[in-house]
Amino acid sequence: MLSKVISFALNGLDGVPVEVETDINKGMVSYDLVGLPDAAVKESKERVRSAVKNSAMRFPVNKITVNLAPADIKKEGSHYDLPIAVSILKASDQLPYNTDGTVFLGELALDGALRAVTGILPMLISAKARGFTRFIVPAANANEASFIEGAKVYALKSLSEVVALLSDESSFSPVAHRSYDSVKRERRYDTDLSLVKGQRVAKRALEIAVAGGHNILLVGPPGTGKTMLARCIPTIMPDMTFEEALEVTKIHSVAGELSEDGIVTLRPFRTPHHTATTASLCGGGSRVRPGEISKAHGGVLFLDELPEYPRSALEALRQPLEDRKITITRAGGAATFPADFMLCASMNPCPCGNYGSSELTCTCTPMQIKRYRSKISGPLLDRIDLQVEVDSVKYDDLISDGAEETSAQVKQRVEAARAVQRERFFEEGVRTNANMGERLIKKYCSLSRECEDILRRAFESLHLSARARSRIIKVARTIADLDFSSEICPRHILEAASYRSFDGENI
Repeated sequence: MLSKVISFALNGLDGVPVEVETDINKGMVSYDLVGLPDAAVKESKERVRSAVKNSAMRFPVNKITVNLAPADIKKEGSHYDLPIAVSILKASDQLPYNTDGTVFLGELALDGALRAVTGILPMLISAKARGFTRFIVPAANANEASFIEGAKVYALKSLSEVVALLSDESSFSPVAHRSYDSVKRERRYDTDLSLVKGQRVAKRALEIAVAGGHNILLVGPPGTGKTMLARCIPTIMPDMTFEEALEVTKIHSVAGELSEDGIVTLRPFRTPHHTATTASLCGGGSRVRPGEISKAHGGVLFLDELPEYPRSALEALRQPLEDRKITITRAGGAATFPADFMLCASMNPCPCGNYGSSELTCTCTPMQIKRYRSKISGPLLDRIDLQVEVDSVKYDDLISDGAEETSAQVKQRVEAARAVQRERFFEEGVRTNANMGERLIKKYCSLSRECEDILRRAFESLHLSARARSRIIKVARTIADLDFSSEICPRHILEAASYRSFDGENI
């Protein structure tokens, strides 16, 4: 007898329907699984066999052929266990109930229990977009699935419960829909900009960077607060909308890094170690998974001690910084992941860390400083809009009782500037000033003759590239937005140009 059950595969963040077909007939006892299964899917044979037997059902002793269609898509992961088991039970006349329009996802334990799987959210979203509204998933994935509105999602604990549900749905209740706002209020950041003493220039630069979505580099001696400043960036970023949260959650779901909440409510802050490889940053592997730059989507990618990262890993950032997405191609296929993140990097000005300090003496030779700085290529530096010097904090500033601005206060100004940009780019397909192309720069960033003169002098004295000139204009546009100025004024150009001072030093 032939049976068919629906499941889903993942291609990047997109779900693709997979039809699990099972044919059982007389012949030599065998079990064949076809349709480009990976090792985890092939091993489902023994898990399904034991799960069926330990659920007080009969595993057929016949010739069994299971096909995962379409056959040209590689099937990866353990979530095919449940649909394969249901399909076999249907084909052996042990499950006469209607399964049409139901999507099955879940890994089976040997005793028949359902275990959590990764990637549930993107698969459910894709399935719902294709018209499916009834889903059976493991109970451990209930929180993740509870944010899918307009669908019946049953989170069950075992294969026996799945059979019972199919025979009498009225005895089970679907997962209750949860509100994003109720979960968002429960999460808070553990740092605040008010805890950072001094560093007025660096704080101003952070505000500009976040307001316009610009990348930023913090350069200064060890212990000046560069890492603490970076960790404060998410606290002044606008709250994620539900749509943004879903997109970020999809990435973390595929990566298997979701918390018990089932949804990401705080903007990601990813800080990979400087020994990270190109593959770990970009993503990939035998089973294509998102890397650190995709996990930072919607948030911050912080690279501490930038020159210590492998040159190949840093150069791999160039294309995602421009395109806001990354396409990973491997032998098993290609997948595109979003990578719209804010890059924040930090570094010492020299190997000893004291070059340029107003209080400490540098012990490095000119050749050592040049070799250290040459680890960062010019093209990568060009893509970093603000390059800020962070000097040592005076002791009196550390013990001062003076009230520092809180993250909430800075965030209000950032949100006001973002509101101006949303109105400006309403029909342009971009969200922030940092995303503007040359066409939009010409349209929204007209410069007076005085501004052009200032920019020309900076271009010549700092030996800037055409890309660096465009980025100065975009940063100036953000500074003008923070001032609620419709025009870019000379003071805005001057401040924006001051954040490119390291270009003149060939950092």
